[in-house]
Amino acid sequence: MNNPQVKVIVQNRRAHHDYIIEDSYECGIVLKGTEIKSIRSGKVNLQDAYCMVKNGEMLIYNMHISPYEKGNIFNHVPNQTRKLLLHKREIVRLSSKVQKDGYTLIPLSLYLVGGLAKIKLGLAKGKKLHDKRETLKEKAMDQEIKKQINPKYQG
Repeated sequence: MNNPQVKVIVQNRRAHHDYIIEDSYECGIVLKGTEIKSIRSGKVNLQDAYCMVKNGEMLIYNMHISPYEKGNIFNHVPNQTRKLLLHKREIVRLSSKVQKDGYTLIPLSLYLVGGLAKIKLGLAKGKKLHDKRETLKEKAMDQEIKKQINPKYQG
């Protein structure tokens, strides 16, 4: 995502804490006029969002897009279900992994590519409590090593 045309709007930091991310996919999202305006102003929350396949379509639930402050009576509903744009074979592959192998589909980030909103989906498995503790220990050890190498490090 180091492309100059890519503008990251929001990242789901909690996803890497709560899940082991196996694979990631980029997909488009179907939006209304006031939704894209709210996204461009950064009024999005992916914290509790998740994705499911229903009737052969990939849908995202609980993605909160705040109402556009300059909108009128045609403003959008903040927590409505939205359709994601993926190829049919990708939807079939992801739905089979979710059903058979116990994976979860969670949004990792929302960004703009040349004016179009894209979502990075993660195929994830939930972490157990001891996995979360282990991740925190590794993070603390990495910070200690960086401090010893560079005394000016403020991590």
